[in-house]
Amino acid sequence: MASSSTVHPARYLALFLVLLIGAYLLVFMTGDKKPDPKLGIDLQGGTRVTLTARTPDGSQPSRESLIQAQEIISARVDGLGVSGSEVIIDGNNLVITVPGDDTSEARSLGQTARLYIRPVIHVIPAGEQPPPEAGPEGAPPGTIPGMPPGAIPGMPPGAIPGMPPGGAAPEPAAPAAPAAPEPAPQPRPFPQQPAPSPEPAPPAPAPGQQAPPPEPGAPPSLPGDRGDRPIADQIQDEKQLRQSSEQAIQILALQFQATRCGEEDVLAGNDDPNLPLVTCSQDGNEVYLLDKSIINGEEIENASSGLNQQAGEYVVDLSFKDQGAKTWADFTAANVGTQTAFVLDSKVVSAPVINEPIPGGNTQITGQFTQDTARELANVLKYGSLPLSFDSNEAETVSATLGLSSLRAGLIAGAVGLAAVLLYSLLYYRALGMLIALSLVASGAMVFAILVLLGRYINYTLDLAGIAGLIIGIGMTADSFVVFFERIKDEIREGRSFRSAVPRGWARARKTILSGNAVTFLAAAVLYFLAVGQVKGFAFTLGLTTILDVVIVFLVTWPLVFMASKSPTWAKPSLNGLGAVQQIARERRAAANAAGRG
Repeated sequence: MASSSTVHPARYLALFLVLLIGAYLLVFMTGDKKPDPKLGIDLQGGTRVTLTARTPDGSQPSRESLIQAQEIISARVDGLGVSGSEVIIDGNNLVITVPGDDTSEARSLGQTARLYIRPVIHVIPAGEQPPPEAGPEGAPPGTIPGMPPGAIPGMPPGAIPGMPPGGAAPEPAAPAAPAAPEPAPQPRPFPQQPAPSPEPAPPAPAPGQQAPPPEPGAPPSLPGDRGDRPIADQIQDEKQLRQSSEQAIQILALQFQATRCGEEDVLAGNDDPNLPLVTCSQDGNEVYLLDKSIINGEEIENASSGLNQQAGEYVVDLSFKDQGAKTWADFTAANVGTQTAFVLDSKVVSAPVINEPIPGGNTQITGQFTQDTARELANVLKYGSLPLSFDSNEAETVSATLGLSSLRAGLIAGAVGLAAVLLYSLLYYRALGMLIALSLVASGAMVFAILVLLGRYINYTLDLAGIAGLIIGIGMTADSFVVFFERIKDEIREGRSFRSAVPRGWARARKTILSGNAVTFLAAAVLYFLAVGQVKGFAFTLGLTTILDVVIVFLVTWPLVFMASKSPTWAKPSLNGLGAVQQIARERRAAANAAGRG
């Protein structure tokens, strides 16, 4: 039995106001700040993109690969099943239909999303030009920085293997006789170090001449020794020359790639993880020389995006599987202070510096992410790479199948249903019907804010099926009011006053309300997990309004009715509509008293 001394209705109402105000602060202060829910394809139209599958050898893709790609893309575009998007198989094509008119978003769904983590060897800003024929400042024309002329035998000074002087692309060679096929190299491999030039042998003494004796105290020389220099110094010179040559070629390769960041990438997700890589960043501002891959995307367990409160930027959080976590922990422990690149489809999306060892497999990708780009990257990494590559053939706009007239019809139906509930409540419960109206208004305001936020954060779109779920939710909320008020009437019939009947009636009604809503929510959950398409959206809104019904009844309706029971004005039978019930209670008491006297 509830005691009125322990009830604090103002606290319940204050809690609901805090929730409502917080929801609308999020609506008007985050995202695009537009208080409009997203509409589905049947109400606002959408975009349809056709992706054609291609295989490396040009053969027909298998049905299993197409089905797997369909499942992955469906998870990317509609992970929760409430965005109203569709992915269907049409021959060797995947046809993606998404609400709205953003064709770029639909095209991006077919990316291969191959992720590798590679150590960074060198990085330069994009836009640098290859060295001109004139050498660097202070160096002779045709020289490579850090490399003396003639360091590479058989090549003119300043030349790069596979590249003519000036950085131009090599001319195609004349057709030669067919040779045995060799594995195709990576289009942008790490420039191989040139073979060290052999040292010329010292000239033999002329006939009749003797070789000059070594100077006193000098170390013995060997054949091929450069004059009287010690062998250790000669070896050190060779090492320095090799390092200078290697660094110079690396820099030239980076500078050459820096002029091509704006062009179409010939790799496009097909880079060899076992070869080093020269590539650009995703924004085209930097060019990286990267070492072999240490971890690939298959080792990712999960990925999510969020806002780093301390840094004030959006980040992507990654967790690795067991083997990937161990590799990452060992690598970060041994390479603190170095830069590591996350390479997605042959482009560097982030290249953070390792500040400390990262055990446990949890790490974070930082970069100049927006909320949308961070969420898209997290979804791509989370749902994995596609088993096939796709070409985007065509994109077209799909008109609304039902249109705004159907939306208006659905909203009118909802308004008529709401008006009927309010009219019934006012006629049957009189002034208590006004409390029902306030509760429904509070429920509607909260539902609207939640729909806007869901469209913003989980890409929920409202279609006619969702509107049907909301209208049914209105009926569920009205059922809760009826259960509560009828329990109050039962208490009054037993002879209690309106003041004492309210807390007792609530103690009995809340169990029934919770049981009824639990059954409805369970049915909505089963329908959501088993259904597809618009039925899934209907189940989602039905479950949402069921939860809100409980919130409204507990935080709004019950406190308002309890406060009304303390008011002498609301206790008048002519106002609260409980006069007939009170008359029945008086007749029962009179009959009981007469039976007692008899």
